[in-house]
Amino acid sequence: MVEIDGHRLALSHLDRVLFPASGHTKAQVLHYYARVAEVMVAHTAGRAASFVRAPEGPQGQSWVAKNPPGGVPGWVPVAPVEHREGVTEQVVIDSTAALVAMANLGAYEVHVPQWTVAAGPGAHDRLVLDLDPGPGTDLVVCCRIAQRLRQLLDADGLTAHAVVSGSKGLHLYAPLHPVPGRAASAYAKGLAGRMQGEHPGLVVVSMARAERSGKVLIDWSQNASAKTTAAPYTVRLRERPGVATPVTWEEVAGCQDPGDLLFTPEEVIDRVAAHGDLLAPLTDDRARGRLP
Repeated sequence: MVEIDGHRLALSHLDRVLFPASGHTKAQVLHYYARVAEVMVAHTAGRAASFVRAPEGPQGQSWVAKNPPGGVPGWVPVAPVEHREGVTEQVVIDSTAALVAMANLGAYEVHVPQWTVAAGPGAHDRLVLDLDPGPGTDLVVCCRIAQRLRQLLDADGLTAHAVVSGSKGLHLYAPLHPVPGRAASAYAKGLAGRMQGEHPGLVVVSMARAERSGKVLIDWSQNASAKTTAAPYTVRLRERPGVATPVTWEEVAGCQDPGDLLFTPEEVIDRVAAHGDLLAPLTDDRARGRLP
């Protein structure tokens, strides 16, 4: 039994090995979230979260969960969200306690949309581009493409911030003056199309797997109001526990091997201690740009 933010929480199965390849236990993952929450919560607060639940780790059964799971403490905040199938309640990660409580239930991967519950899906306040390498490409190629996308975004008055996905690719975010999801999606699709036009042998916009060999998919569709993206600082359920980690543009430019920008939970904590939240400008209202 522990107390977090004034809430009592019974932690369970702390010695369970979730990631056999690295030896990370559930206790270590909970400890990571308890420490990283000071920077992570700024990027999840106010947003309806969904989760990849995998109580036994990535080698066991996993599923995407939107509704609050059984056993969630009553003090964990929830918000009504309208979907095509009707209105459902979803958890909002607004505190260290809520983050640890969900991880304690096996909800180790946190995903959030690009809009807040208060503003609604008609007011997206950030743009996201997911650079996903196909067979024959890797994170290094994503970094080169990201540098060009940064230039295009800057020319349109938008400031890009890079986050390695914790899996294979790279996320680019830009803070926005709120716009409807349709407008954000249309702009992101157009930008991805411009990159494909510049580099047709390297970039693809189509989701069709047959077209992705040797190319990087620029997934613009995560700007749709119904879509979510792995939250900054979330653990990713892979063979080893990757983390969606904010990185500097100097690190992006210097990436020569995918391993250069893959970080363990412990390394992310060290980075936060040394540099704070590299993604802090994403939540600064003064940094918001307007879509052209």
